[in-house]
Amino acid sequence: MTTKHGQRSDDPARQGNLGGNLPTKGMLINGRWQPAASGRTIVVENPGRREALALVPRGEKEDVDRAVEAASSAFSKWSRMPARDRGKLLLAIGAELEAGQEDLARLIASETGNALRTQARGEAKMVADAFRYFGGLASELKGVTIPLGETQLSYSRREPLGVVGAIVPWNAPAQLAALKIAPAICAGNTIVLKAAEDAPLAVLMIGEVCQKHLPPGVVNVITGYGKECGEPLAAHPAVRKISFTGSTNVGKAIMRAAADRIAPVSLELGGKSPSIVYPDADEDWVVDGIVASMRFTRQSQSCTAGSRLFLHEKIFDGFLERLAARATALKIGDPLDEATDIGSIINEKQFTRICDYISEGLNRSEARLVTGGLPPKEGPLTKGYFTVPTIFADSSNEWRLAREEIFGPVLVAIPWRNEEDAIRMANQSHYGLAAYVWSRDIGQALRTAHAVEAGWVQVNQGGGQALGQSYGGVKESGIGREMSLEGMLDSFTETKSVNVNLDLPPPKSFR
Repeated sequence: MTTKHGQRSDDPARQGNLGGNLPTKGMLINGRWQPAASGRTIVVENPGRREALALVPRGEKEDVDRAVEAASSAFSKWSRMPARDRGKLLLAIGAELEAGQEDLARLIASETGNALRTQARGEAKMVADAFRYFGGLASELKGVTIPLGETQLSYSRREPLGVVGAIVPWNAPAQLAALKIAPAICAGNTIVLKAAEDAPLAVLMIGEVCQKHLPPGVVNVITGYGKECGEPLAAHPAVRKISFTGSTNVGKAIMRAAADRIAPVSLELGGKSPSIVYPDADEDWVVDGIVASMRFTRQSQSCTAGSRLFLHEKIFDGFLERLAARATALKIGDPLDEATDIGSIINEKQFTRICDYISEGLNRSEARLVTGGLPPKEGPLTKGYFTVPTIFADSSNEWRLAREEIFGPVLVAIPWRNEEDAIRMANQSHYGLAAYVWSRDIGQALRTAHAVEAGWVQVNQGGGQALGQSYGGVKESGIGREMSLEGMLDSFTETKSVNVNLDLPPPKSFR
């Protein structure tokens, strides 16, 4: 199908409300903004208004090949640049991103549906902070010496891998792109990053800033669908490392593709994170913490959302009553409105999926709807993909809404009596990304934090991740760590050991 803009957009789900002339963006390949080789495009939509924002290239294998070739050509010179000089360039990128973070935040809000005040501004700040953080770590790309004796010099080097292929999702696209680009290039790699087709614009803006400071080909940003663009990137023989954030099923497919050439992978995947509340934590600050940990102000479109709430039976009903009041007080509306707490779901497909889960909960006789339910069918919220915070109470941890990652604002609350039962239910999941523990008894809270199977546990707080702290999952929530010096070294360098014999025989004398 040819759009009125003279571009191709063959996926009916991406047609959107085209109206007027849309700006057309290019992919960043080898320092130049380029269309897809096919000439086809994808419509990027504002999900809070169901309006088209822009057209981006619908990249395919040929475009991936061009981007990987550019990254391969740039690698030799970039990897030999002194690490501190690379770090200075990252610091300059961070400074420019900080100066333009309001524009970046508004773009994030427009394409993701995340509210400007509660989410998008924080994400834009994190983008700048990530480049500054990793830029400052460039001098830490160092090895060690091993004391093997006076006649042996043994040392190790941290060397870049080569071309990194990175794939990011739509829920926090700018932040996740920065957390892949910055450590990868700081370590001396070059990168080809595929942006999510639903939210590529902020990532392209980051690429534009990077390109002002870096040699061509060091950072390449491509756009397209997973099947057409992401799969060829993950399977490309010249890509030496894959860093992926997204669903567990896609992560498994990427692992299989990388296995064919023994390429390392970093995977930050799904979650069904538990919150365990002890009876001594029946307080309003904990209610606020549950709202935060559930990521209601990001429409719970977060892999760390604490969507399984294990409340002690003594406080179950009263706590839920206050939690429902707190959740329903949040204002839902246009993501760009300063008064909005909760924005919109990313697209119609995800909106329908969430509604299907809610309908299943409403039809389950054992479940009690505490607050929320299906979104309204008339009024201002019908102008976008808006859902409402929804809480079900149930005695079982076994039903579908308590086990599957919904990626929407649906929380299941389950009572418990014995600590062992709470921990057992918390660990009854193939996921293991995040967990939250709430108790004034710190010894009790830490005992539980150590027993819960998760890569990241918070005690008495429900906020987001922090730079400098290694972050990642266990079980089917992923492999590898991000956001830290250790994450950069483990994910984007390889260790080379060098042994030098110092005990050489005397040279022969010559007449």
